[in-house]
Amino acid sequence: MELPEEGALLRIFIGESDKFEGRPLYEWLTRKARSDGLAGATVIRGLMGYGANSRIHGSTILRLSLDQPIIVEIIDRPEKVEAFLSTIGEAVKEGLITMEKATIRFYKPANQGGETVT
Repeated sequence: MELPEEGALLRIFIGESDKFEGRPLYEWLTRKARSDGLAGATVIRGLMGYGANSRIHGSTILRLSLDQPIIVEIIDRPEKVEAFLSTIGEAVKEGLITMEKATIRFYKPANQGGETVT
């Protein structure tokens, strides 16, 4: 897949405990992005954060949080990211979604086979 230099970066801020269709929301979003043919997705676990409800999410010395902050980043052409965004509204019940312009400098697979994670 070739990407133009001008792309779009979608960031979806959610909680680790958020679910959709019986699986973690971050997993559902990543698999949905792949099945929709988007160029790439990465899931990042945050150490600490808070959102619109001002509730702190994170770990403490006494216990590990079961609701760490999660960021799902997805990149592709702006029109593909917009189309993807219009399909995930039902899944993301709370959180924050941002989109910004991204300048793509390099995008090449290491091999054409591709690994599948189950």
